[in-house]
Amino acid sequence: AGCRGHAPETPKPNDPIFAKTLAHIVGCNADALSVCEMHARSLGYNTMVLSHRVQGEAREIGRFYAALLHHVVDRGQPIAAPACILAGGETTVTLRNPRGKGGRNQEMALSVALDIDGLPNCVFLSAGTDGTDGPTDAAGAFADGWTIAHARTRGMRFFSSFLRDNDSYNFFSQLGDLFITGPTGTNVMDLQIMLVS
Repeated sequence: AGCRGHAPETPKPNDPIFAKTLAHIVGCNADALSVCEMHARSLGYNTMVLSHRVQGEAREIGRFYAALLHHVVDRGQPIAAPACILAGGETTVTLRNPRGKGGRNQEMALSVALDIDGLPNCVFLSAGTDGTDGPTDAAGAFADGWTIAHARTRGMRFFSSFLRDNDSYNFFSQLGDLFITGPTGTNVMDLQIMLVS
């Protein structure tokens, strides 16, 4: 309609319509991470904020986080337990199967779960601060070293196919490991929380 002149052009930044408009940023991902860090410290965790600008393919970022968790559990580096490692930003997903269900946070959590299978004393959460992740009712998902073992006890098989098919929601929903908050009324991107005891 706009191309045919039936709707007005989208106003540009210097359009007079914005002369009496004011915009203030009241929060951002770095603020959310700061609050998480303060709370984790109050609970006795050693804390580390990796970045508030995490970008890239969700499953690859998940593999990095899994390697980091292995390093903390195995060597106590770059931070000693009890540890809370925080990060935030917004990753992407290359859609391979349009019938799969999930979002970037669930896909990242599944990637972590596959790579920390059997690793003790750690848990991972990735979630959208707006309460939604992809076209689902979940904000994200939890994973730990027993997620894959739990899936085995539920009769699930071919775990990597859930990741391959972008079907992380159906993986985590069978385990009860989705993080469901409902709409939060805000959006400061995604948060990743890694705990090691």
